[in-house]
Amino acid sequence: MRVLEIWRYPVKSLQGEQLDTAEVGSQGLTGDRRFAIFDAETGFGLTARRQPRLLFAAASMRPDGSVLITLPDGSVAADDAALSAWLDRPVVLRSTEEVRERRFENPVDFEEEAGAWEPFSGSSGAFHDSGRASVSLLSTATITGWEPRRFRSNLLLEGAGEDELVGSRVRVGGAELAVGMRIERCVMTTRPQPGGIDRDLDVLRTIHRERGGNLAVGADVVQSGSVQVGDELQPG
Repeated sequence: MRVLEIWRYPVKSLQGEQLDTAEVGSQGLTGDRRFAIFDAETGFGLTARRQPRLLFAAASMRPDGSVLITLPDGSVAADDAALSAWLDRPVVLRSTEEVRERRFENPVDFEEEAGAWEPFSGSSGAFHDSGRASVSLLSTATITGWEPRRFRSNLLLEGAGEDELVGSRVRVGGAELAVGMRIERCVMTTRPQPGGIDRDLDVLRTIHRERGGNLAVGADVVQSGSVQVGDELQPG
């Protein structure tokens, strides 16, 4: 397998940026999930599970480490007030350094989103859903025609066989990764996105039926280094 695409998502649940090369550190790709939007009243972090419209804004990292957020109308969100006006609720944008408690929400039943929601705690580092993985890998063979952007993986791989990497170490570019888990998928995979990606509950239904609810694998970083498009995965 080799790296076909590299994706970084500076703000949790917003569209990200495609890169030719990326630095990989202890928390994953530098800048990935470094920011999240929080409900100022409840304290919950917002994701496209609860607020699907988040997927229609985009984020990119500035050279100084700050983030540029472009709203669906093409305007730039200059501050929390602009984000609050867009989302019709008081919200605040916070970096990983500013937030200790990371609570998010999942629907109990993705088929019944008007029903109950349950809280979960995210990673203590970058705003990943799980503290067990900071880099996600997914092959084109696994998604078999689905739009890759539904799954928001960091490394899209040409080839097949990422499931078999779980429990092993791999080298990609100058980085070494310990692949420790299959990633459990949620209602995010069904959400509409820009570019003609429609709402589709059958995506998650199929993942549950054919793959036990898991798609893509997650890894921790054993050795930092740079990764670029075209790098081959090698045994660690």
